Amino acid sequence: MRFARFVHAGGVSFGVVEGAEGEGLTIAEIDSLPFAKVKFTGQRWALADVRLLAPIFASKVIGVGRNYADHAAELGNEVPKEPLIFLKPSTSVIGPNDAIRLPPQSQRVEEEAELAVVIGASGARRVDRAGAEAAIFGYTIANDVTARDLQRSDPQWTRAKGFDSFCPIGPWITTGLDVSDIEIRCEVGRNPDTMEVRQIGRTKDMVFDIPTLVSYVSHVMTLLPGDIILTGTPAGVSELTTGDTCSITIQGIGELRNTVVSLE
Repeated sequence: MRFARFVHAGGVSFGVVEGAEGEGLTIAEIDSLPFAKVKFTGQRWALADVRLLAPIFASKVIGVGRNYADHAAELGNEVPKEPLIFLKPSTSVIGPNDAIRLPPQSQRVEEEAELAVVIGASGARRVDRAGAEAAIFGYTIANDVTARDLQRSDPQWTRAKGFDSFCPIGPWITTGLDVSDIEIRCEVGRNPDTMEVRQIGRTKDMVFDIPTLVSYVSHVMTLLPGDIILTGTPAGVSELTTGDTCSITIQGIGELRNTVVSLE
């Protein structure tokens, strides 16, 4: 199933996205959070008539650095011996079609296309691999936007990764998806007809697989329902500039698209 959070004439709701890609998708309202047993209210809208938001509330977003060997190499880094984790604040999260805002403190902001794991109702605390797999509710798309110059200059990554709007997530959460070997693609451009492919990778090339990441993080901090783990980015990261559109597509999930604007 595909769970989304959206704005409609009556307020904000969670819903299930219905229909096949390429057809007129609809969204059916549910009466609770996605983790509960799905109960439809009977209200439906054409997807084109609502505004999608980031699909879930997260108490925290955990990033994983250098989880693709080719990306580590392009930045001159070695692959870590254990997962390299960091936090992005919840205030960095934005939704589909929201604007990534370039801060004046940075001269080089880059995209990082990533598969994101959404933790389910049970949460996770000190779980093994089996417990990690059971704790996963579903998957969505994320962009770990990074001020690369600040990442290089600062002793830790909080500022480089933590600006408002530096964590687009969406368009929805997909459940029941085998993510062991799916494509991640990022295109950037100013014209929808001439978008340039910046990143192409496959999840099979992760250094640490998803159950390993969830288990590892859960031995550091308790994962709560809705928490998000970003699983790393493949090679090809490049500069975002004002006026760009960044489109990330992950096989089996969909497309996350965001514009880029200057904060000044």
